[in-house]
Amino acid sequence: MFRITQMMREGLAPTPLRARRQPAGPVVIWNLIRRCNLACKHCYSLSGDRDYPGELSRAEVDVVMDDLRRFGVPVLILSGGEPLLRPDIFDISRRAKGLGFYVGLSSNGALIDAPMADRIAAVGYDYVGVSLDGIGATHDKFRRRVGTFDRALAGIRHCHRRGIKVGLRFTMTADNQAELPLLLDLMEAEGMDKFYLSHLNYAGRGNRNRGDDAHHDASRRALDLLFERSLAAVRAGGTQEFVTGNNDADGVYFLHWVERNFPDRAAHVRAKLVEWGGNSSGCGVANIDNLGNVHPDTMWWHYNLGNVRERPFSEIWCDLSDPILRGLRERPRKVGGRCGVCAHRDICNGNTRVRVFQLTGDPWGEDPGCYLTDEEIGATAPGERLAVTPYAKPRRTAA
Repeated sequence: MFRITQMMREGLAPTPLRARRQPAGPVVIWNLIRRCNLACKHCYSLSGDRDYPGELSRAEVDVVMDDLRRFGVPVLILSGGEPLLRPDIFDISRRAKGLGFYVGLSSNGALIDAPMADRIAAVGYDYVGVSLDGIGATHDKFRRRVGTFDRALAGIRHCHRRGIKVGLRFTMTADNQAELPLLLDLMEAEGMDKFYLSHLNYAGRGNRNRGDDAHHDASRRALDLLFERSLAAVRAGGTQEFVTGNNDADGVYFLHWVERNFPDRAAHVRAKLVEWGGNSSGCGVANIDNLGNVHPDTMWWHYNLGNVRERPFSEIWCDLSDPILRGLRERPRKVGGRCGVCAHRDICNGNTRVRVFQLTGDPWGEDPGCYLTDEEIGATAPGERLAVTPYAKPRRTAA
């Protein structure tokens, strides 16, 4: 996750540099249930409105949770499917809070009526994230159910009235990129606390629909708009947060933006971006699915590291005999193509490996989601372009 607002503040009011530290345990996104009341177009878990056999029992969840806490996991994001469909979700959440986790809830918002919002408030979640894909009919089309937008917005309002920190999540594709300014306006009008832009990742239904991925120019325009909104909020003393996910090239793109707008702060911001460290799949973030399979993050459901019914998460996460996990932990990662010659790998850490894995079967090739030019990644001089294939020695050609 790239925290735009945090880095924007560094550009305006620098803070001291710190040694980059890796937490004892990763942030764990836990899909406690696969069932969902919707069938969203870009769902990475391919969820539907039916029961899925073999999901972890409450007793098994407690055992895993105890292991996660002993291992030093600081954050649990409880997800699905739709986690509110799990009958014991609030019991699990209260126990997680009691153990000292930062606990987030990831919901589509459609089930959050006033009584449900009261139950959410009683748990004391640190954060509730609700996904919107656009305004009105656009959202309903993505969610494949009419009226879903109105119910989700009502759910957000119910939470906000109860003092719950609520964020809006938006996965951008070619079909809904025009909705971004409208959603940012909605965020401001509703007083929401956080906006999270997720670049489309090739996983689950997102993999089936990867032809709808927003073009690279659209990604750049979206980032420019987020930078503009974030800068205005920081200058106004606002508390809203703007973040992005699933494309760590955003950090490098932000550095170029700083070089143009605050050139005297560029060196400091670059150092802070290196401190941030870029992609953390298999390092600072992990996923446990509804069956107990452990993945490098939520977009890697096609690749299992182990199962918590067979081995504790703490043991699975430390077992570097797995070639993918071992490769994700290397720094710098041994990546090829444009990623291999990029001058900013210390910022993005090779970006999102799962995209190229889904497309080619090779997790270490160049990330097709990187929207930066050859010049911006430091691979060519102005007026040149790079001709390169994964693992091949790069050669320059005339533009």
